[in-house]
Amino acid sequence: MVFGSIGGSAVLPIPSNMKYLLAIFDLDGTLADSFPFFLSAQHRLADKYGFARIAADEVEAARRKPVSQLIRESGLPVWKLARVAADFRTMMRDADGIAPFPGVPDMLAALQQAGIVLALVTSNSRENARRVLGERDFSRFTHVDCGMSILGKRPRLRRLVRAAGVSPRQAIYIGDQDSDGDAARGEGLAFGAVGWGYAAPEILRAGGPDHEFATVADIGITLLGES
Repeated sequence: MVFGSIGGSAVLPIPSNMKYLLAIFDLDGTLADSFPFFLSAQHRLADKYGFARIAADEVEAARRKPVSQLIRESGLPVWKLARVAADFRTMMRDADGIAPFPGVPDMLAALQQAGIVLALVTSNSRENARRVLGERDFSRFTHVDCGMSILGKRPRLRRLVRAAGVSPRQAIYIGDQDSDGDAARGEGLAFGAVGWGYAAPEILRAGGPDHEFATVADIGITLLGES
């Protein structure tokens, strides 16, 4: 059995067949089914800020491109990213119908019950994360890092690992974008790629993730040492 300490308080004992003490999750496209909303918002924001829309017949091709390439091809200047992201968060705050993917609440509950510390990192707002996940599931996250960061996710992952009091090799970051994988690898974390998010599975696979999850249930099976 392995014991951890989070913020000075003891956590549940973790069976030795569990590889990770800390599971860090992305929100949009990983836990939250927000891609349909994203496409609608992208059109409105493109019209407002003068960059290219993603047409309906371009969606699948876009999912097969790295994030950096999508931004470059859209014509969106980097200096406008923070402003666009802020507008996106505001639009999402007022949107209805965005919910967790089926199985997410049960998966989070199982990981928490097993003693795995949960953390959330997202460019979205804390308010939106809480509303989409619901108070019960949002409260399962011991550590939360929300909002846009011009430095990317690497420093944020580093802070979360430090706050949890674990080593990078004891942590996994689970996300749906190639940039998520880059951030995890840059900080020495394992990366778990989900197959239902914004990016197509083949893009994530090209980066060599430590784990590939075809279903939400696969996350629990892998992290709980059931496979």
